Amino acid sequence: MSIDPRDLKLTDDPVQQNEVFLAAFNTGDGAVFDSLYRDDAISNLSGSPLTGAERTRVITEFLAQKPRLNAKFLNAYVAGDALLIFVEYDMEVPQPDGDPVRMRGTCTDVLRRGEDGDWLMVIDRPVAEEEYA
Repeated sequence: MSIDPRDLKLTDDPVQQNEVFLAAFNTGDGAVFDSLYRDDAISNLSGSPLTGAERTRVITEFLAQKPRLNAKFLNAYVAGDALLIFVEYDMEVPQPDGDPVRMRGTCTDVLRRGEDGDWLMVIDRPVAEEEYA
């Protein structure tokens, strides 16, 4: 499935949510990716839990490196206006010396449905299990 990054919207379908998340990440545009988060959302993409302007800054700087992300949907649970999603990910991050670093792991995402019915990311918690060249 191919998602146009200009038409990114999280849906009730957790598999499609994963595709939207991947499309936004792989644009390399921090503002596009950050638009999928609530203002008070937490991301530990940097290895530390960040929120607000600091989260946006770190996401923008990280995505400017043009990392490539692949993720496989594993499972999801819905409870009212909360959605818990588990994915396995494989990410390649270019390094200044030209040799990419690859990371694999599991990501746990929590989304919340807003009053407008749209889903937004509340917690983004990728945990690297393996780093390799």
